[in-house]
Amino acid sequence: MTFEELVAQIGAGNTLGVRTDSRLVQRGDVFVAVKGTEFDGHDFIDKALSSGARYIVCQKYPQPARSDMSYEWITVDDSTHAAATLAQEVHGNPASQLTNLAVTGTNGKTTTAFLVRSCIEQAGHKCGLIGTVIYDTCSGQSYPAPLTTPDYLEIAAKQQEMVRNGAKYMVIEASSHALSQNRLAQVDCQAAAFTNLAGDHLDYHKTPREYLAAKTRLFSALSPDATAVLNRQSPEAEQIARQTRARLLWYAIDQQADLAAHVQSMDTSGTVFALRYENQTSIVRTPLLGAYNVSNCLAAAGLCLAAGFNLDTIAAGLSALKAIPGRLEKVEDGDFSIIVDYAHTDDALKNVLATLKPLCTGKLRVVFGCGGDRDKTKRPRMAKVAEELADFVIVTSDNPRTENADDIIRDIVAGFERIDTKMIEPDRRRAIELAIASAEPHDIVLLAGKGHEDYQIIGKQKSHFSDKEIAQECVGRRR
Repeated sequence: MTFEELVAQIGAGNTLGVRTDSRLVQRGDVFVAVKGTEFDGHDFIDKALSSGARYIVCQKYPQPARSDMSYEWITVDDSTHAAATLAQEVHGNPASQLTNLAVTGTNGKTTTAFLVRSCIEQAGHKCGLIGTVIYDTCSGQSYPAPLTTPDYLEIAAKQQEMVRNGAKYMVIEASSHALSQNRLAQVDCQAAAFTNLAGDHLDYHKTPREYLAAKTRLFSALSPDATAVLNRQSPEAEQIARQTRARLLWYAIDQQADLAAHVQSMDTSGTVFALRYENQTSIVRTPLLGAYNVSNCLAAAGLCLAAGFNLDTIAAGLSALKAIPGRLEKVEDGDFSIIVDYAHTDDALKNVLATLKPLCTGKLRVVFGCGGDRDKTKRPRMAKVAEELADFVIVTSDNPRTENADDIIRDIVAGFERIDTKMIEPDRRRAIELAIASAEPHDIVLLAGKGHEDYQIIGKQKSHFSDKEIAQECVGRRR
C-alpha cells in the first residue's frame, strides 16, 4: 500500500487509529514513526507491532525486519509530514475549516494569542486557542496546557472540537521546538506573527542561528496569499522577511511601519496608546503595562487585520482584555504590590523590571531562579539584569528538574558583580515568604519565572506549587 492509498482509505471512512506513541497502539492501528526531542519512533516499531499495529509509516526499515505478513510497511520521505496529514484526515481535516492564526517568538506569544482571541470575540465570533497556558476549544471551559504547541494528533483533535463548537478561527502559539519538529504541518495559516528573539532554548537548538531558523520555518511555509506580521524593532525580522513568500505587514512603536502605536500615557492602572493603520487611528486603553505589551498588542492587531477585522473592532478587543494568567498578574495591590510574571529569560526579565521600575516609589524586589536541564547560558545574564534594575534580589529555585539546585544557583550568582544586596534561598516557598515579609509600603515584589505554572519539578517528581497561591497565603498572614 502507498501512503496516498492509506490517506484515501481513512478519508473514505475507515476508522483507523493513528498513533505516534507506541505505548498507545491498539490492534489495527496505524503507527507513524517520528523522531522527537528525546526519542526516535523508529526505535519503537517492534513495540508497536507487538501491540497489533496494522500499518507502519516510517522513513526507514528497522533491522532486522520482521517476516510475518500481519502488517504493512509504508515508507515516506518525511514522517512528520505524514503524521500531520493522517492526523488531519482522521479528524475530518478541521484545519481547512478554520482561519488559522499563529504567533512565534521568544517572548510575548501567550499575551499575543490571548489578545487575538479577545479581538475576535469582540467581533462576535468564536476563536479557539492553543498555547502555553490553556487549550480552549470554545466548549465553555478550557484545559491546562501540557505543552505550548502539542503534537499533530492533539492539534487536529482540538481543531475538530473547535469546529464542532462553532469556531471559525483558531490562534496558536508556535514554539521553536514544535516548528523544528514540523508539528504545524498541514495547518495552513492565514497569518503568522513574529514578536522577538532573545537568548533561550540553546540547550535544544545549540546556536542562535538554529533557533532563528526554527522560528523562520513558520514563515517560509506561508502561502503568497497569507500575511507575515513582523516586528520592525526586532533585527531578526529582516531575515525572516527574506524567507517568506507572504505579504509583509510591519509593526512598530513610534516608528514608521504599516501598523504603528504611539503611547499617550502609562501608569499603574494601564496604558493608553493610539493604534494607526493606513489612514485610520483608534485609541486603545489596556490594563497591560510596558512597551513590550504595546508591541504584543500590535502583533495581535496585525494578525486580526490579516483575518479581515477592522481597526475599531480590534482596538475594542485589545482594550477588553483585563488580565492574562501569570503575565504581570497582580496578586496584591495594597500598601505594597506583589506581581507574578512568567519572565524566565534575561530579555523578558529586563522588560518586566524596566516597566515596573519607574512605577515603583519604594523598593523594587525580585525573586527568581532558572530552570534545570535547560539553556545554561541565560543564567548569569538574568543575574546581571536583576542586579541592574532591582533594589533587592533573592535567588532561588525554579524547576531544577534533574540538575542540582545549588549548581543552578551558582551559575546564576556568577553573573553578579556584587552580592551585598542579594539573598540566596534555594527553597522557593521560603524565598517568596522572605520577600513578602520584608516588603514595605510602596514596594513592588516581583515573583518571576513561573507565572501561571502551578507545579514545581524536582528530579522527576512534579508537585503542586503556585507562586500566586503562596503569595496570597503570605499576605493573609500579614493582615
